[in-house]
Amino acid sequence: MDPARLIRLDDTTWRAEPTGAMRAPVVIYAEEALIRGMDDKVLEQARNVATLPGIIGAAYAMPDAHWGYGFPIGGVAAFDPTLGGVVSAGGVGFDISCGVRTMLTGLPASEVEPRKAALADRLFAAVPAGMGRQGDITVEPAAMDALLEGGAQWAVAQGWGEAEDLARIEEQGRMAGADPAQVSERARLRMRRELGTLGSGNHYLEVQVVAEILAPEIAAAYGLRLGEVVVTIHSGSRGLGHQVASEFLLEMAARGMPEGTTLPDRELACAPIASPLGQRYLGAMRAAINCAFANREILGHRVRMVFRELFPLTRLSLLFDVSHNTCKEETHMIDGEPRRLFVHRKGATRALGPGHPALPERLRAVGQPVLIGGSMGTGSWVLAGLASSEARAFASACHGAGRALSRHAALKRWSGRAIQDELAAEGILIRSPSTRGIAEEAPGAYKDVGAVVRATERAGLARRVARLRPIVCIKG
Repeated sequence: MDPARLIRLDDTTWRAEPTGAMRAPVVIYAEEALIRGMDDKVLEQARNVATLPGIIGAAYAMPDAHWGYGFPIGGVAAFDPTLGGVVSAGGVGFDISCGVRTMLTGLPASEVEPRKAALADRLFAAVPAGMGRQGDITVEPAAMDALLEGGAQWAVAQGWGEAEDLARIEEQGRMAGADPAQVSERARLRMRRELGTLGSGNHYLEVQVVAEILAPEIAAAYGLRLGEVVVTIHSGSRGLGHQVASEFLLEMAARGMPEGTTLPDRELACAPIASPLGQRYLGAMRAAINCAFANREILGHRVRMVFRELFPLTRLSLLFDVSHNTCKEETHMIDGEPRRLFVHRKGATRALGPGHPALPERLRAVGQPVLIGGSMGTGSWVLAGLASSEARAFASACHGAGRALSRHAALKRWSGRAIQDELAAEGILIRSPSTRGIAEEAPGAYKDVGAVVRATERAGLARRVARLRPIVCIKG
């Protein structure tokens, strides 16, 4: 993207003023090098989002932004239902509540390294991964509603998790307002055997070492210690969420907006929040969020079982679990007054600052953990939410490195087998059912995650706390 197309407000804030049908400006947070590396579709899609009814503030793009379906990935936009605000299935995405959880092992890397190969093999055997891969849990039709209403709380009640986790999951592991009746039979069938599975694409399970600490006081509050091992899981609502998104996108495109309304892009299909269709989608989306919460809780349970087998005295505790693809009803200050808004985050992380009442008591003083996945082999980050992010982007931050090349382009450039061998030589063991999937997720296909998190910090969206170095990666 040519920076000349934007107004530069400071080193990390860029703005495009409203033109034509835009109802709000576009604001992009990034350093100039990241702006130049963004595809032009980011600005085009953000401008389109700014035309939607009821938008408040601006259409925002995070430092990891790239082209997506309708909304740019890394996009944030909030809508006021009292002003005709809309909800967009494309603004949430197909992988509803795709998110990340990080678990603390308390083990020094020196204890894990000698058993790293065995750990990689056991995790790969215990955690089903890959396109359409099914697991050994069958959710019978009679239990499906309870799953979709209860989320991680339901999983814990079934024995797949620990009650102590719930305080460390966004929404305490259960999204209120779910309406399982709006989830189709097809979506339910797709989830019947997928609970407790990782999925494919950019989903992963990594064993990581805390390689660097930049904010010692926050790291201590999070339980992060230099040289210790953590486990990070990146997954979502699997086939159920994809089916919910697909079905409602078609319905919104057919009859979502009032007659005479013109959208700049069919992929922005939406419905007024207050409409019956808007309410039905929100109910189904929240049910899919609960599905993702349950899925990550069960994945965490599987990881615990493996670690207890190899390291019997170890008890993994949850640092945090947060979603990336959601639309959530939240209160934000607008012109000095609190307003209830529906905040779309697509490939963006909620990043609550210190003192926010929604945070667990033990984390409240330092802010929400913001878990940032890097590309395979390059490392990940833990950040902390800042109070300044509220005014900057509705308490939102980046969610990962962001793609620099499409999967198709990555396949043409890299060999999965070669990448696996190269990373093994660097001490990173990859286990995957598909060498094609490894090539699609090649480290070079992503932006520099270090530059992304630096820009996120400089923009006042979140603070860097710790860098994590991978030693084992399970890929779909």
